[in-house]
Amino acid sequence: MDFRILGPVEARRGNTRIALSGSKVHTVLAALLLARGRVVSDARLSTLLWGWDPPATAGAQIYTYMSRLRKHLGEDVEIIRQPPGYLFAAHGSRIDLDRFERLEREGRSCLERGEYEKAGELLCRALELWRGPALANVTEYMLEVEREPLEEARNRALECRIEADLALGRHERITGELTGLVARFPTRERLRAQLMTALYRCGRQADALHAYHEGRKVLAEQLGVDPGTALGDTYKAVLTGELGLESPAPITTGARRPVVTPAMLPPDTDDFTGRDAELATLTTMIGPVPEDGTWRPRRFLITGMAGIGKTALAVRAAHVSSALFPDGQLYADLCEPDGTPRDPCAVLVRLLRALGEDDLDEPGDQDDLEELVRRYRTRTAGRRLLILLDNAVGDLQLGPLLPGNPDITVLVTCRTQLARVAGAYTVALGPLDDDSALELLASAAGRSRITADPDASDDLVAYCAGLPLALRITGARLAARPHWPTARLARRLADPETRLAELGYGDLRVRDALLPSVRLLDPRAQTALAGLADLGPEPFSAQAMAEVLGVPEDLAERGLESLVDAALLDISGVDREGRPQYRCHELVWLFAATESGALDTAPVHAL
Repeated sequence: MDFRILGPVEARRGNTRIALSGSKVHTVLAALLLARGRVVSDARLSTLLWGWDPPATAGAQIYTYMSRLRKHLGEDVEIIRQPPGYLFAAHGSRIDLDRFERLEREGRSCLERGEYEKAGELLCRALELWRGPALANVTEYMLEVEREPLEEARNRALECRIEADLALGRHERITGELTGLVARFPTRERLRAQLMTALYRCGRQADALHAYHEGRKVLAEQLGVDPGTALGDTYKAVLTGELGLESPAPITTGARRPVVTPAMLPPDTDDFTGRDAELATLTTMIGPVPEDGTWRPRRFLITGMAGIGKTALAVRAAHVSSALFPDGQLYADLCEPDGTPRDPCAVLVRLLRALGEDDLDEPGDQDDLEELVRRYRTRTAGRRLLILLDNAVGDLQLGPLLPGNPDITVLVTCRTQLARVAGAYTVALGPLDDDSALELLASAAGRSRITADPDASDDLVAYCAGLPLALRITGARLAARPHWPTARLARRLADPETRLAELGYGDLRVRDALLPSVRLLDPRAQTALAGLADLGPEPFSAQAMAEVLGVPEDLAERGLESLVDAALLDISGVDREGRPQYRCHELVWLFAATESGALDTAPVHAL
């Protein structure tokens, strides 16, 4: 079993998280793990659970919590009653704190020997074990006692990793990271000295001196002390030029891999249209974190139905912001051409090769994934990268592809929300308005074709229902048929029975874009999708769907919620009784009405 306390306390059996409820059960488990094989007394457990005011039934409640742990953890561990408390025997189970301490110890030893490359890799692996603030789901009483030593160990490892980066000449890469860290920990003198060193080696002597004077003021105001030896010596070295613009030559135990600057972004869209507000917001937030230390997300999620323009917006935002990421830009399409999700191992191999790893074979099992994730997070640690992950299918696929460094900017496009991108800034794209749709159609077909017959052009915009993919296809068909009147194509799109068939050109088809979303639906959602044909594109309730399918309302609502999750349906509002009202895009409705053969529709009772 795996036990984790460097973040929320949890227990895992293989890849399955064991469900433990309540802060007190998590507190008891954390106390047993932190005891490292020693007996934890009832008195200590009581203090960690209730502070200085335990209930009269404290002993009985502790016994209950131990019984729950035994039940959930099973025979893999033993919780033994041994007066004056309890003893925890893990029998070969792994604890993330033990691994962190081992890697941190080995990393510091390498740093002391001047093996900076190896030290950096070991310390990065140690820091990757942290999933957030330690002991995030225990009682406040335990946090007061146990969190500070753990966080101090983390900060010490971080400072050692930065020391290795400075020794390897990576001062330009880590200056932004150090600026943020000093803002968070203004009284940590080693971090401030490292920031001064990085700034000086970047040719920013004045900024380095400003960092010192700011630190001196903070130490005086908050602690009433003067700068210590490390900070004072760094200040003198900056003044005298003794700090040096050259980093010490690293001692390596093997051949050092070249630093590669990847540039994997797809070509930008020349006629990008209709998402000016969303683009402005994204590019502003992707930019540098303000000097005042204001938090800004580094994860961005762009959602919406197939063909709505998620990739076009993400690629444009990435190109506009590319100058902010001197260490490169990574890109991966997470879907195969037929819409099936790509194996994260295969994606990691491509990304690692782009980062300069040229000794990779095609992976084939779970061990490969763990090793690839380790190498990927080590390769990306401390670098100013932008990573665009396109067409994400689910959390299991996405998790291994997120870098360990939370400061790396990641853009993710998908058709629904993803739990793995917690805290992300989300941009939900809807259909284009008529003016933007007409502009996109004109850019694809030629403005003269559109202005020559404005009525027919308005009809084309209406038939495409604001879907950028449909508008591009329609514009491309007009451009390829220069002698066609615009009205001719408008007449061909007018028939709802054949409209989806007409919305295709070359390799692009609206029907094919929708199919992957449909194929991933469970039988209940497929049944609900087929029922849309009888309801039309106007707002409707779960009760209306229940009447169409002949099932209870709550079952119909579950199917509709699955369609919302798959970005095939929207919630347009609520009625007077607070019940959701659903609306589907007109082209999704046509798909449900005319493409029933593509649906693997389950029997109605599957709802």
